[in-house]
Amino acid sequence: MHLYDIPLIFVLAGLVFYAVLGGADFGAGFWQLTAGKGPHAQSIRDHAHHAIAPVWEANHVWLVFVLTVTWTAYPTAFGAIASTLSVPLFIAGLGIIFRGATYALRAGTARAGEQRVVDTVFSLSSILAPFALGTVVGAIAARRVPVGNAAGDQFSSWLNGTAVLTGVLAVAISAYMAAVFLCADAVRLGERELEAQFRKRAFASAVIAGAIVLAGLPVVRSQAHPLFHGLVHGKGLAALAVSVLAGICTFALVLRRRYEPARYSAAVAVGAVVAGWALAQSPTILPGLTITEAAAAHDTLVAIIVSVLAGGAILFPSLALLFKLVLGGRLDEHEPPRALSARDLVGVSAPRLLTRVAGACLIAGLGFTTVADAGWAHAIGATCLLAFVAFAFPAALPPDILGEDAVPQSEGRGR
Repeated sequence: MHLYDIPLIFVLAGLVFYAVLGGADFGAGFWQLTAGKGPHAQSIRDHAHHAIAPVWEANHVWLVFVLTVTWTAYPTAFGAIASTLSVPLFIAGLGIIFRGATYALRAGTARAGEQRVVDTVFSLSSILAPFALGTVVGAIAARRVPVGNAAGDQFSSWLNGTAVLTGVLAVAISAYMAAVFLCADAVRLGERELEAQFRKRAFASAVIAGAIVLAGLPVVRSQAHPLFHGLVHGKGLAALAVSVLAGICTFALVLRRRYEPARYSAAVAVGAVVAGWALAQSPTILPGLTITEAAAAHDTLVAIIVSVLAGGAILFPSLALLFKLVLGGRLDEHEPPRALSARDLVGVSAPRLLTRVAGACLIAGLGFTTVADAGWAHAIGATCLLAFVAFAFPAALPPDILGEDAVPQSEGRGR
């Protein structure tokens, strides 16, 4: 692994997080649109609406992250993608804007007719945005984006079989992720009837997504043969196999009503799809443009890596706390606030010296990536920086994230 590979790993990780978390939010809008009519349908729409309330804005941070890292670390590729695929990117942006606006407006509706209009716009936007973003990924995967400023066709680049298929699959995956997540939320709230409804939707969307994949294989083979070849050979095939196994595991877990582990197995399935696409396309980003050629200068790559890791030390604990409160049903509890001291933040890691190890990994990583020029040194530096992230996260987490057992005994006795 070289220095220019690390930002790409960050980008792919951001895509996975956005596909899983943002996709589940988009899928909630899909189920609102297809809920039907009557009081029972209204309960489905209300459940989907309230389930995403604490996290829908936070989940969009991954899209901003992907765009920022891509244009900084791979400016040539980003310029070509943003100019050639400006139309679907604009459509996706409109979908996200209208989705956020209508979500906020729903609370101010006074009549049922107003609420229906707002819910319809919200749902259509929740379908339009992932579809447009999916066509962007499909256009890149099909190698329809040439290098250069608006060098590709503004419409045929993303209105082709492979790109449209990817867009439809993105909507189907979003619906599937949302159904699994909403099942778990319904169980947590004790709503067994809603759990049964979304359980049926999880099975149906899983079958539909699988059918889309199978039906799309001939299209990919004929229109994007290099991608197809990469997916059915070598590392790409291994990633595809992991995705299939994780999907089967998720199906079985939902069948047994074990929704919490089903969340994670579904995330693994989506992550393996992204990894398979990357492995199938590597080392080419765009036709005639490799990762090495697309990468920015050495100093820029170092700056973006350090910035991402420094920001991650703040972002990940914050998101962990948010999801901990949401999934634990504690976000709405009104407890008296307790100020966190420096001892609270590092107390968890003190017994295992995690803070010192993280600091050593950071120093070693910066040294190997900035001072040395050899590929092996960059690989060691990248490994040290990733180890810094792994060790720094527990050190930055508040004690209640890891549970009471993780708090040092001296503090526990003092309470």
